[in-house]
Amino acid sequence: MPDVIDRQPTGARPLVEVLITPDCPHRDAAITLAQRVCEHLSGRAEIQVIQVPDQSAAERLRFLGSPTIRMDGRDIEPGAEWNLEFVHGCRLYQGAHSLQALPEEGWLRQALDNAEAQP
Repeated sequence: MPDVIDRQPTGARPLVEVLITPDCPHRDAAITLAQRVCEHLSGRAEIQVIQVPDQSAAERLRFLGSPTIRMDGRDIEPGAEWNLEFVHGCRLYQGAHSLQALPEEGWLRQALDNAEAQP
Protein backbone atom coordinates (compact mmCIF):
# COMPACT_ATOMS: atom_id res chain seq x y z
CA MET A 1 0.00 0.00 0.00
CA PRO A 2 1.39 3.42 -0.88
CA ASP A 3 2.45 5.68 1.97
CA VAL A 4 1.20 9.22 1.33
CA ILE A 5 2.56 10.90 4.45
CA ASP A 6 5.79 12.09 2.84
CA ARG A 7 4.59 12.19 -0.76
CA GLN A 8 5.99 15.00 -2.84
CA PRO A 9 4.75 16.06 -6.26
CA THR A 10 6.51 13.93 -8.85
CA GLY A 11 6.68 16.46 -11.64
CA ALA A 12 4.41 18.74 -13.56
CA ARG A 13 1.26 16.67 -12.93
CA PRO A 14 -0.58 17.32 -9.66
CA LEU A 15 -1.54 14.15 -7.77
CA VAL A 16 -5.11 13.82 -6.49
CA GLU A 17 -5.53 10.95 -4.04
CA VAL A 18 -8.94 9.55 -3.14
CA LEU A 19 -8.54 7.53 0.05
CA ILE A 20 -11.38 5.18 0.93
CA THR A 21 -12.31 2.23 3.09
CA PRO A 22 -13.21 -0.96 1.22
CA ASP A 23 -16.95 -0.64 1.98
CA CYS A 24 -17.32 3.14 1.62
CA PRO A 25 -20.79 3.95 0.22
CA HIS A 26 -19.46 7.25 -1.17
CA ARG A 27 -16.49 5.74 -3.03
CA ASP A 28 -17.86 6.22 -6.53
CA ALA A 29 -19.15 9.73 -5.83
CA ALA A 30 -15.74 10.80 -4.46
CA ILE A 31 -13.92 9.39 -7.48
CA THR A 32 -16.43 11.04 -9.84
CA LEU A 33 -15.95 14.37 -8.04
CA ALA A 34 -12.18 14.13 -8.45
CA GLN A 35 -12.46 13.17 -12.13
CA ARG A 36 -14.97 15.91 -12.93
CA VAL A 37 -12.98 18.69 -11.27
CA CYS A 38 -9.66 17.52 -12.74
CA GLU A 39 -11.09 17.27 -16.26
CA HIS A 40 -12.83 20.63 -15.99
CA LEU A 41 -9.78 22.52 -14.76
CA SER A 42 -6.94 21.04 -16.73
CA GLY A 43 -7.18 17.31 -17.26
CA ARG A 44 -3.51 17.08 -16.32
CA ALA A 45 -3.86 15.80 -12.77
CA GLU A 46 -3.19 12.18 -11.95
CA ILE A 47 -5.91 10.52 -9.85
CA GLN A 48 -4.99 7.67 -7.55
CA VAL A 49 -7.48 5.63 -5.49
CA ILE A 50 -6.00 4.29 -2.25
CA GLN A 51 -7.75 1.62 -0.18
CA VAL A 52 -7.36 1.99 3.58
CA PRO A 53 -8.02 -1.56 4.84
CA ASP A 54 -7.82 -1.18 8.63
CA GLN A 55 -7.15 1.07 11.63
CA SER A 56 -3.40 0.47 11.49
CA ALA A 57 -3.29 1.74 7.91
CA ALA A 58 -5.55 4.67 8.86
CA GLU A 59 -3.05 5.78 11.50
CA ARG A 60 -0.04 5.28 9.24
CA LEU A 61 -1.69 7.24 6.42
CA ARG A 62 -3.07 9.92 8.78
CA PHE A 63 -6.50 9.08 7.40
CA LEU A 64 -9.38 11.23 8.63
CA GLY A 65 -12.12 8.94 7.33
CA SER A 66 -13.71 7.79 4.11
CA PRO A 67 -13.75 9.40 1.67
CA THR A 68 -10.73 11.68 1.94
CA ILE A 69 -9.36 13.63 -1.01
CA ARG A 70 -5.78 14.91 -0.97
CA MET A 71 -3.85 17.09 -3.40
CA ASP A 72 -0.14 16.27 -3.51
CA GLY A 73 -0.43 14.61 -0.08
CA ARG A 74 -2.44 17.38 1.63
CA ASP A 75 -6.08 17.08 2.65
CA ILE A 76 -8.21 19.52 0.64
CA GLU A 77 -10.45 20.44 3.59
CA PRO A 78 -9.33 23.75 5.08
CA GLY A 79 -7.99 23.18 8.60
CA ALA A 80 -7.80 19.41 8.25
CA GLU A 81 -4.09 19.41 9.11
CA TRP A 82 -5.07 20.21 12.72
CA ASN A 83 -7.18 17.05 13.07
CA LEU A 84 -5.17 14.31 14.76
CA GLU A 85 -7.92 11.71 15.11
CA PHE A 86 -7.21 9.07 12.48
CA VAL A 87 -10.08 6.64 11.93
CA HIS A 88 -10.97 3.68 9.79
CA GLY A 89 -14.56 4.74 9.24
CA CYS A 90 -16.85 7.24 7.59
CA ARG A 91 -16.06 10.92 7.30
CA LEU A 92 -18.50 13.82 7.25
CA TYR A 93 -17.80 17.34 6.06
CA GLN A 94 -19.43 20.53 7.31
CA GLY A 95 -21.30 22.03 4.38
CA ALA A 96 -22.93 25.43 4.17
CA HIS A 97 -26.19 24.17 5.69
CA SER A 98 -25.59 20.61 6.84
CA LEU A 99 -23.15 17.74 7.15
CA GLN A 100 -22.17 16.14 3.84
CA ALA A 101 -20.59 12.87 2.77
CA LEU A 102 -18.25 14.55 0.27
CA PRO A 103 -15.89 17.50 0.51
CA GLU A 104 -16.85 20.77 -1.15
CA GLU A 105 -16.05 20.85 -4.86
CA GLY A 106 -14.58 24.32 -4.38
CA TRP A 107 -11.94 22.95 -2.01
CA LEU A 108 -10.65 20.61 -4.71
CA ARG A 109 -10.80 23.35 -7.35
CA GLN A 110 -8.76 25.64 -5.08
CA ALA A 111 -6.22 22.90 -4.30
CA LEU A 112 -5.77 22.20 -8.04
CA ASP A 113 -5.42 25.90 -8.81
CA ASN A 114 -2.78 26.21 -6.07
CA ALA A 115 -0.90 23.12 -7.31
CA GLU A 116 -0.81 24.41 -10.88
CA ALA A 117 0.38 27.84 -9.74
CA GLN A 118 3.48 26.30 -8.08
CA PRO A 119 6.69 26.65 -10.11
